[in-house]
Amino acid sequence: MTAIYTYDIFASLDGFASYDAPGDWGGYWGKHGPEFLERRLALYGEEQRLVLGATTFRQMAEMLGSIELDPVNARMRSLPTTVVSTTLEGPLDWPDATVVTGVDAIARLKEESPIPLRSNGSLSLNRALMAAGLVDRVQLTIFPVITGRTGAEPVFQGAADFDLELLESRTLDGNIQELIYRPTLHD
Repeated sequence: MTAIYTYDIFASLDGFASYDAPGDWGGYWGKHGPEFLERRLALYGEEQRLVLGATTFRQMAEMLGSIELDPVNARMRSLPTTVVSTTLEGPLDWPDATVVTGVDAIARLKEESPIPLRSNGSLSLNRALMAAGLVDRVQLTIFPVITGRTGAEPVFQGAADFDLELLESRTLDGNIQELIYRPTLHD
């Protein structure tokens, strides 16, 4: 049985995954509330393997290694993790993390894993995995902000064309939209 792979990404309404200074918005653009945090903890409470690209892994390891972890990030850090990289070598300063190289490694992992796979962020990795047909779900959480001046890292810039089938949608804290789609390459 093939493991389900979910590309889990946050974005501003105008499609940016993050922001540059001086756009000091704060984490989650400062818009999260208790429903959002409960939902994230529930998502990461499920048995799964985290898949990260090298850049996202480096950012998360630096950020999460220097602060007292909230329950969501503590749970995320405790998951078995696969890092896709040609520049990192093990052992990594992250519990239960392994390094693999290339999209083919994720194709093999999908075939072999008895548990679902979830990637948080890792834009370029997930664009490549989507183009290879390896992403089963895109979970897009849209925060109620427009970062036109300070937006950085367009989520789908340079991605292939996809048709999306909406599988689930929910509103969290009255203004955060979570949308879960099944992507298929557009012919």
